[in-house]
Formats: sequence, C-alpha cells, structure tokens
Amino acid sequence: MIWQTIFLGVLFQLIFVFGGSNYEKNVYIWPMPESVQYGNKTLILSKDFNLKTDGTKYKDESGILKDGFTRLLDVVTLNNVVEYNFGKVDPSVLLHGIHVVVLSEGNELQYGVDESYKLYINSKGNPNYAHIEAATVYGALHALQTFSQLCHFNLNSRKLVVSQIPISITDRPRFSYRGLLIDTSRHYQSLPMIKKVIDSMAYAKLNVLHWHIVDHQSFPLEIPSFPKLWNGAYSRPERYTVAAAAEIVSYAQRRGINVLAELDVPGHARSWGIGYPALWPSKTCREPLDVSNDFTFKLINGILSDFSKIFKYRFVHLGGDEVDTTCWTLSPRIRKWMKQKGLNESTAYEYFVLKAQKIALSHGYEVINWEETFNHFGDKLDRKTVVHNWLGGGVAEQVVKAGLRCIVSNQDKWYLDHLDTEWQEFYMNEPLTNITKPEQQKLVIGGEVCAWGEHIDGSDLESTIWPRAAAAAERLWTHYDKLAKDPNEARSRISNFRCLLNQRGVAAAPLDMPGRAAPDGPGSCYFQ
Repeated sequence: MIWQTIFLGVLFQLIFVFGGSNYEKNVYIWPMPESVQYGNKTLILSKDFNLKTDGTKYKDESGILKDGFTRLLDVVTLNNVVEYNFGKVDPSVLLHGIHVVVLSEGNELQYGVDESYKLYINSKGNPNYAHIEAATVYGALHALQTFSQLCHFNLNSRKLVVSQIPISITDRPRFSYRGLLIDTSRHYQSLPMIKKVIDSMAYAKLNVLHWHIVDHQSFPLEIPSFPKLWNGAYSRPERYTVAAAAEIVSYAQRRGINVLAELDVPGHARSWGIGYPALWPSKTCREPLDVSNDFTFKLINGILSDFSKIFKYRFVHLGGDEVDTTCWTLSPRIRKWMKQKGLNESTAYEYFVLKAQKIALSHGYEVINWEETFNHFGDKLDRKTVVHNWLGGGVAEQVVKAGLRCIVSNQDKWYLDHLDTEWQEFYMNEPLTNITKPEQQKLVIGGEVCAWGEHIDGSDLESTIWPRAAAAAERLWTHYDKLAKDPNEARSRISNFRCLLNQRGVAAAPLDMPGRAAPDGPGSCYFQ
C-alpha cells in the first residue's frame, strides 16, 4: 500500500503543476526513460543522505545495492566540494536519502533479467526520501544511475540539489542485449582500463561487455587446460590470468553487466599455434585452425570447459567470420582428409563451425556466431544460434525470417573504429528496420557497438567509444515512440551526457568532431 500512496501523491502533484502533460524534452536524462513526469521545485540533498531498504525482499548479502549507492554518492560529489552548512536551510526542502524496495530475493545476472524500475520523488515528506521500486537489484542500479543524472551542484548554495520535483519515472529497456565490444588481441587493455569502460557502460545502461579476447595477433588469456596457449601473448606483462578474468566478470556483474567471451574459430586464430603448432595447417600456412586434426577440437573443448568456470553468461561467441580456407587446400594432408570425408572448402568450414557449436552446447552455452555462418549454411546452424550481423543492413530481416535470433552491429553504422561515422548515424540506426511482425521483432535480441582494436589502445579507448556509443545506447534502451525522430532533437541531452562523462573522469571526445578527435579550439564542453 505504501507504494500506491507514494505514486498517487506524486501523480496528484504532477497533475496540479502540469495538468498531466508529458514534458520529456526538458529532462536531461540519458538514455531517455519510458515515462517521465515532473514539477518545478528543488530539493537539497541532506548531509546525511542515506539508503533505506525497509520492505525489500532483497537481502543484499553480497553488497551489490549498497555498493551501487556508494558509487552514486561518489559520482554526484566528485566534481565539486559540497559545503554542508545546513543551519539556515529549511528542513522541508531536504531530501534525506533513497528508499529502495526490490521485489525479488535473488541477484543472478543473466540474459533477460528484469531491469525495470520506478523512481518517485515527492516535494514533501517528514522526512522526505526518494523512492525506488524495482523487480531486481539490477533494475535498482539503473534507477540509481538515473537519480545521479537528476542531481547537480548549485553554485549559489554550494550544495547538491535535485530539481524538477516532484518527479515520477517509469522505465524499462527496449532490448535485453545492449552491448559494447572491446578487443584485447590487437592491443592489450589493462584491468583498470577495462574497469573504467565497465563503469562508463553502466552510466549509459549498456549491459553486455563483449570481450574479444584473442585473435590471430595475440592470445593473452590463461587457459589452465592448455597452458601454452598464452605463449601467443605479445609479452608476459600483457596477459590475463584466470583470476584477472574472473575479477572482470565479477566487477561487471556487480554493475549489472554481463561479460560475453569470444573464441573466434576457425579463422582469426594464428596466435594459438605459437604454443601448439599442431593447430596450424602447416608451418608456413598458419590459419585457419586445422579442421582435420582431432586435437583442434580437443583443445576447443578444453578452452570452453575453462570458460564455463569463469564466464557465466548464457552465451558464448564462437566467431566464424572471415574464414579463408586456402591453407586447407594447400596442405596435402588436409586435402586428403577432406576428400575422404567428402568435403570441399565450403563444407569443411561448415563442418568446423557445427562441431564447435556442439562442443559449446555440451558446456551449457548458447552460441553466437558472426553472420557469415548464416550466409553460408544458415539452415544447418543449431536452432539456438544467435546470428551477429556486421557486414551491412538487411541481414537481421533475413535471420528472423529464418526463425533465428539476431544481434545487430552493422559496420556502416555501429563500428566505433570507423571514425568518420558520426553520432547522428549511431543514433538513427534502427535494429528493427523492415521487421514488422511482432514474433520476428522479438527475435532481434538487441545490438552492439564494436571498438575493434587495430588502432585502439589504452591511450584512446575511451575517446573512441564515447560519446558515440551513448547514441546507440539510447536507441537500444529507449522505447521507439520516445526516441527522437531527428537526432538533432537529442543534441542538447547527448552533449550534456558527454560533459557528464568528462566530469566523471571518462575521456569522452567532442560531440561534433570525428571519432576520438581533439577539440578544434577553446570553448565550452557543451558546445563542442
């Protein structure tokens, strides 16, 4: 009953102030929530601003909610020195804290977890608290992120304030998969840098870190079942131990972010053979992995067995893109094997992908593959396969017609390493283009922006990602009818978000320049 009372109280005040109209265009929240109604009053955050959880089912034994609240306090105070002299402040304008009620007991983070929330702030209370109701703790974390964007530092009072009170927000994501790919094969990224990326993802409500760990350039991850694999790392310091990988997964999970591990096979795997040369078709022709060698699949099985102990997300990415089978045909041994099996280059590629899929399924994973696998033998893929579109538009439409799930990352719009793709193009890239049937729309589980690492290291990773990834984040979170139909309608909000990222220590590049470009001259953050 308490939540109905709070809601009716906020609603009455909103109707009184604005006649019940919706004024989202004046709210500087990114991504835009499903529903926002607000007033015109201001509250001051109390010196003893605190977290209440009376009535919640969630016990927070692992401290996920408590830590989220602590991070909230950190980000809203880090850019200014708050003067906590409240002697002359009217007690009726103080906001004493946040009361969070989580409706479920568990904290398992998995694909499809309920991320919805409601956030209400009344203009009066004794004492007055902001109120959050969420189905899961991860919805509550999103609500805290939204609350953090409602706070700002008042230069006159030197205090933190929340404006546009009373406010009522109801919110949930449009897509369950909202991803960002980072590539640690082309350039090693340190743990602190990966954690910074995870933090910034949470600010934008992205929820999947696609970790493209290995490729033909390097293999930096420790695999206990096959300990020579990380001989393929660039150097000894540029490696991830099992404990480091587990730390990244845990760090992300506590912020509501899943980690999708990718093992790209059979191409993009030359580095594997540095530790295990038997994986190469020959000493002089080293890619793709040897399809004829049982050891190849024994090793993949071992890797995925080790993965299953670290990466708990429902999905694993098995790549399958850009496979040049020339080395198979140049090897007399592999050519003889293909002839005995009745295979040619194309069907040997299919054989490899399908066998790798079966291994992943045996470890409890559902498989994501790049779109070439669908383009070549889509009718043979396991029916649980998620096809990852990257080559261009129109693929998702074909995938869902075939009854398979799809992730959209078409390179002409959502590749962050394409520096000439502007934020407006990121914003307007619609995953459901030409997909009109509801049962097919449900098969598009979401989308992902990709930061391929050929020219990205620790010096420019953040500025390559932000702020353009934020444009895609709103496309994936915000319900279609709430999205700006002209991206310039969202310019002031995304500019504000970019500056907010800078204030939080994230190196987000200027909005109106090519990706990761420096400012073209002196000026305000809000007009670059």
